[in-house]
This record gives sequence, C-alpha cells and structure tokens, in this order.
Amino acid sequence: MKTTQQTKLEGLSEKIFLDRYAMKDADTSHTKVGDTVLVLTKDDPKFPAKEVGEVIERQGRQVKVKLRSGDVVESSVEKLTLTLEKTPQQMWDRLAAAMASVEATPEKREEWTDKFRYILDDWKLVPGGRIAAGADASDELTLFNCYVIPSPHDSRGGIMATLSEMTEIMARGGGVGINLSSLRPRRSVVRGVNGSSSGAVSWGGLFSYTTGLIEQGGSRRGALMLMINDWHPDVVDFITVKQTMGQITNANLSVCVSNSFMKAVKEDLDWELVYPDTTDPEYNDIWDGDLEKWRKTGKAVITYRTVKARDVWHTIIESAWRSAEPGVVFMEYYNQMSNSWYFNPIICTNPCGEQGLPAWGVCNLSAVNLSKFYDEANHDVDWDELAKVVRYSTRFLDNVIDKTPYHFEENRLNQQNERRIGLGSMGLAELMIKLGIRYGSPESLQFLDKIYGFMAREAYLASADIAEEKGSFTQFEADKFLQSGFMKSMTSVYPEVGAAVKKKGMRNVTVITQAPTGSTGTMVGTSTGIEPYFAFEYYRQSRLGFDKQYVPIAQQWKDQHPNEELPDYFVTSMDLSAEDHIRVQAAIQKWVDSSISKTANCPSDFTVEETKRLYELAFDLGCKGVTIYRDGSRDVQVLSTEKKEEKKVEQAPAASAENANDHSSLSSLSQSLSVNIDAKTEEVFDKQYKRRPQALRGATYKFNTPFGMAYITINDMNGTPSEIFLNVGKAGSDVFAMSEALGRVCSLFLRYGDHGNKVQLLVKHLKGIGGSGAIGFGANRVESIADAVAKALEMHGDFTDTAEDYITATQEVVMETTAQYAVTRNAATSLDLCPSCGSASLINSEGCKNCSNCGYSRC
Repeated sequence: MKTTQQTKLEGLSEKIFLDRYAMKDADTSHTKVGDTVLVLTKDDPKFPAKEVGEVIERQGRQVKVKLRSGDVVESSVEKLTLTLEKTPQQMWDRLAAAMASVEATPEKREEWTDKFRYILDDWKLVPGGRIAAGADASDELTLFNCYVIPSPHDSRGGIMATLSEMTEIMARGGGVGINLSSLRPRRSVVRGVNGSSSGAVSWGGLFSYTTGLIEQGGSRRGALMLMINDWHPDVVDFITVKQTMGQITNANLSVCVSNSFMKAVKEDLDWELVYPDTTDPEYNDIWDGDLEKWRKTGKAVITYRTVKARDVWHTIIESAWRSAEPGVVFMEYYNQMSNSWYFNPIICTNPCGEQGLPAWGVCNLSAVNLSKFYDEANHDVDWDELAKVVRYSTRFLDNVIDKTPYHFEENRLNQQNERRIGLGSMGLAELMIKLGIRYGSPESLQFLDKIYGFMAREAYLASADIAEEKGSFTQFEADKFLQSGFMKSMTSVYPEVGAAVKKKGMRNVTVITQAPTGSTGTMVGTSTGIEPYFAFEYYRQSRLGFDKQYVPIAQQWKDQHPNEELPDYFVTSMDLSAEDHIRVQAAIQKWVDSSISKTANCPSDFTVEETKRLYELAFDLGCKGVTIYRDGSRDVQVLSTEKKEEKKVEQAPAASAENANDHSSLSSLSQSLSVNIDAKTEEVFDKQYKRRPQALRGATYKFNTPFGMAYITINDMNGTPSEIFLNVGKAGSDVFAMSEALGRVCSLFLRYGDHGNKVQLLVKHLKGIGGSGAIGFGANRVESIADAVAKALEMHGDFTDTAEDYITATQEVVMETTAQYAVTRNAATSLDLCPSCGSASLINSEGCKNCSNCGYSRC
C-alpha cells in the first residue's frame, strides 16, 4: 500500500501544525542554522505572538530568524520553539507506528502501521488534537478529548475531590463535563455546620473559576461543561446565571431536559422542582445525582416548589436568545437511544456537547476528511475509498484505548468495559460544493442521509470484525445492545449490521461522534466539522495593505469564472435559515450513536418566539441537543440601579437609528450607565467633579471597528461633551468589558477637573491608537475602538457647532470590515477577543468558539 502524497503546509496551517501538533524538542540549545522554528515575536504574557521562520545565523544564544514574510528578526534560543517534526509526513509516521504498536504480533504491527499510514496520508483521516499532540510524545498527555466525571458528592470533601479530578484531567489536555444535580439547592439546611447551602450554581462558579486558571498541555485553556437536570430546584438560577457578569465565565452551560418535561411544556402542565430528603440516614452514602434510582429504592423526595413547565422553558429560550446559553440536551431521549442504556447511563456531555458520557466516561475522537473523497471523473463520492478509510479508522481509534496513559484507574476500568470511540468528519461543506449540492436544501438532506448512513454502516461492520478478532467490549450483551433506540433504527435500514453484531459481537459500545474540528480543520484547510463555511471572502494584511482573498475552493471557482458571482451552492452559515441548520443536524444525528457539536446560526432580528419554535423543532426531529447563536446577541444584559432594583436594559436599540429618535430611551440608557462615584470620592472631589443633571442631550455615532460594530453615544453638558458610552460586542465578552471601561474613564476625564480643552486633549491621546487590525482606508480608516472614539468626538464637535437640535441625530460611519478575521460584514458583530492571539476573531461555530486568525479552538 503506497503513500505518495507530499503535503506542504503554508501560512496559518504550518503555524498551527508546528505549534500544536508537531513533536517538540524541549532543549532549544540544539537549534542550528537551517532549522525551521517558531519564534516568539511578541512576548506578551496574555497574548503572545509566534511566527514561523528559518534560522539564518547563530551567535552563542542569539539567533537571526528569517520569517515566512521575509522579515528578519533577532531573538534568543529561549524564545524559540524547536520541533522534531517539520512536516506532516513525519507526524503521520509517528502516529501510525504508535497506534499499531498495541497489535498482538510483529506481523500485525507491520500490517497496521502500513494501513494506518495510508489513511493518515494526505489528511484522509485527521486525528483528534489530543492524539496528534500526545501519541508517543509524553506519558503525561492523555489521548482522549472528552471526560465526564461523577457528579460531586454533596459534601465539602466531595466537591473538593471533584475539583481535584477536574484539574488533573484538564492539565493533561482533556475537556471535562460535570452534572451539578447531585448538590443540594440554595438555602437548604446543612445540619453538620448548622447553616445553609450556597447551592449547586455557586459551586459551579468554583469549577468555572478554576478552569480559567488551567493551561492544557501549555497550549490552551481548560474546557468545561456544566449541566443541571430539569427537576433541580436551582434550575432557574442556573439558566440565568450568566446574566450576572462574573459568576460563571469559563464554562459552557446546558440543561438536561426530560421527555416528561417536554410533554408538560406542550400541554401547559405544572412542573415540580424536587430534591431528595437530605435527612435520610443513607443520603450521604447512596445519593449520586440519579433521581430515578433514588426513587426506585423507595426514598423520599421533597417538592421545593411547583412551577409552570412553560415558564421554565421560556426562561431557557429567552436566555439562549439573549446570550446563546444555556444549550439544551434532551437527556432522557439520549439515554433511550444510547447503546449503553442497560448498564451505564449517560449523565453529562463533554464541553462542546457532542459526546454524552457516563460517570468516568471518556472518548477519543478523529475525523474523516470528506473533502478528499470527491470522484471528479464520475462527479460523485468515491464510495469504495471512503469505506476503506472508515473501516481502518475504526481500528485506529480502538487502538488508542490501549495506547493512551490513564491517570485515574476509574477511567481505565470504564473505558476497558465500554471501548467508546468517536469517528466523525470534517470537510463536508467542501465536498458538497464540489458536488454542487446546496447545504441545507432538500437535496442535501437526502445526500446527508446517504453518506452518513453509509459511514455508520461501515464503521459498525468494522467494529464487529474487530470484536470477532479481539473480543467484544466487556459489558456487551447482544440482545440488550440491539434493543437501544439507535440500533433499532440502524438495523431497520441495514439488517446486515444486526446480523454481524449477533454473530461476531461488538468491539465498541459507540462508534460515531460529530465533534468540532476548529484547529485541525483550519490546519488542514477545509471546512470544519459538519458546518458550512463561516465566510468565503476574507482579507490578508501584508506590507502592501489589505487584499481580498477567498477560501481555496471559492478562489478556484473564481479563477475559472472571472467576473461572475459564486453559485448559490456556495453557502455560508449566515446565509442559511436557522431551521436549515437544525434539519441538517437532525439528518446527520440519525446516523450518530453519540451526538453532534453544531451551532444553529440565527440573524440578529431572530425573535424569542422563533427561538422557541427552533428548540422544539430540534426535539421533534430527534436531535439530542440544540445550541443557537443569534448574531450580535449578548448585547443585552441585566443591569441594576443604585437602589438594587433589577431592570432589563437593551443596549443596542438605544444606539440604533430607530430608537435614537426616542428622547426618553436615550436618556434612560444614559442614566443607567452614568459613572458612579462613591460618597467619599464625591466629598473629596465635590468642587471639581461636575454632577450629572437629570437629562442630557447627545448623539450616537455608529462605527465599524476591528472588533465589530461600535455604538458611541456622546452626551453634552453646558454645550461640551461630558460623558461617553460605548457599546461594542456581547455582554460578558472581553470586548464589551474593555469598551465599557474606556467609556467610563473618558466620562470621568471629561467631567472632572479643568484641563483646558479636554475634548481636544482626549482626541489627541486616543487618535491613531492601533491594534491587531484596522477597518477602511485613508481618512475613513479606523484603527481601534479608541480611535473610533476620537473620530466620534471630532465629528461631534463639527456637528454640534452647526446643529440647533441634535437629540434625534445618529451619525453612521461604516467601513469595509477587515478580512484578516475571515468574516463577512453581516457577521462582524459576532466577534470576541481570542484568548490565544488576542485578535478580535473568535466566532461561534460547531457549538464552540473558534479563532479564524490563529486556529485556536476553545474545545
């Protein structure tokens, strides 16, 4: 079997490969002239920057590196990353040998080294990031992406034990899911300390905070999923927790929803929020968060309160509409479909939601790159080649189970009992474009049913073949296994799968998972996961300025059809309706025994009622979970007045053209956000600080900035600007927080002291401040949010000098977006700061956050 494809990586792909997945040389003193290295070009503790280059000179510990851009930089060997692997071929050799090393005989090891090398060649199979980075690289690095640890024991010791387990797993590169339903609700009595509990949500805040401190394998932050069941008394607090900034910031949130809850929603029934009787003598010994098991033992359950199911459901929907969280996992349905239903219930998912797992469950992930299976001669899928790669890939992932180090014995025992794997895909959108099929169309749903059914069939037959050779997973019972909801569906279409399972057994309890592939997909240069492309047009910044470019498949079409628009089957995520996203997810979910990480992107004007219909459509179509992202959401947050009265204030509408005409709306917004000075400060600065009157006049200016659309409101006092309010990005995001801080500081400067012409001084210090990108050209160029504020102040001065009544005015300055971030104009408001490179290029896709600039993926 020959492997002749020579793959050369360039640009961002090469940087991702060298930084994340190539094996490193820990001793950079070995660096010599001619070595390809990553050099630290920006030594910032929060946002360091690295570039790829070649060492052209070395003197002692100092080196000169010629970057790929042609620039030459000087550095020291301590600031270099030296890799032992320079090309993908070298990584493929390592991975093939590592996974074949667990085979029983030398002949088998040789056979499967060759076969694994074949599927890795030319990125036909793209291993999960943990496998690529960790295989034969270190005994400390897990090869598993996903972990779910048991729900915390309801005690201080139990919570700390969970925290310790979570930390150990994250530090070695694994994402963690935790279901908080085992923790007693807020204000319930804790007899041992003669006090009351702070509740499940508060402990979720502890897990979230710790996650933010962890660097996984030195390359990324920890990843955490927190869940709670629909019966828990703290469920509403959990749903709304992110509306209070700072409580839970480093975790994804999902509610586990039961079939009975959905029935209560549809029939407008009451819903009881309950919890076990904590005074039961056996509570501390047997309670583990499984309410059904607790009830079956005859134990008492206390009803804390009764609510309308629709009220709880509406709270979930409204919160998701506002801030894209929480997601929903239809957990009871998930367990009905699960192949492990009879021995190991699913209690939570991994951080991106695609892998439901039992306590101590793990999963290892890899993706078949579908873009490599286009048969150009027949304008079809190369079905024979796809079948071969899927079958070999199933064995590849099964071998990972025996190759990976285990840091908890419970993980090893559980995985040896289940042998759970997750073969997924990337490059779907690229393949469909090659075939001329529009993603989301009725034709595409038929195609998806065909290709994913075909892949599931081949993977199951392969697992049965491995079972015949090596044995089934320990807990396999053929009759019960074939009774799962998934297997009933599978065998109704492919009866040969049922026959193979009965005759040969089954090596793996689950085989298919559709996971996000943000970093690896970007490295390979194809569409990620099962998602459509986020955008086709983007810009590259060079010494010659910004140049419009296209993703490769779009560029190829443009080269062949100059001066023509892209056909309608070149579709982006924002071109699709939200319902199209859900129908695609449902079509693929039919053939996925685990679950799917996918985001249903919605336009900014998507309503709460439409969101409700979308979530219910997902349930009706058989999705196991649903996550939406409404473009520009999280611009709404709950603010409090000084009297602690809760008031919902919508930020963006106050800056829009329609609402700018509403004096009361603008005034209300200004009063809500005015600078707060405590009593002592007011006493000290009483003579210098200009107190805010009841009403001020002002104008709102709309600028497109590198961080998305900025609404800059400038209010005047005695004819001169006295306060500035900035609305940029999503509430809870770094961009939003930094913008609010800048507005407050500017307002304080304008209203305190006598600095001469304060406006001119402020403009002088803010104008021209640059960041990682810019918008527009010439006089219309906006370097940063600070630069936009300076331009707004200049415009405001010109405007107020001539206008008699400017209370209804809204100035709009919208320039072309930077395509350095690979987004369309309509999607500009969806950006946030990337925690890896610091650029405003973090987008919501695949149920995750992915950076289009550096390839970072939160998952």
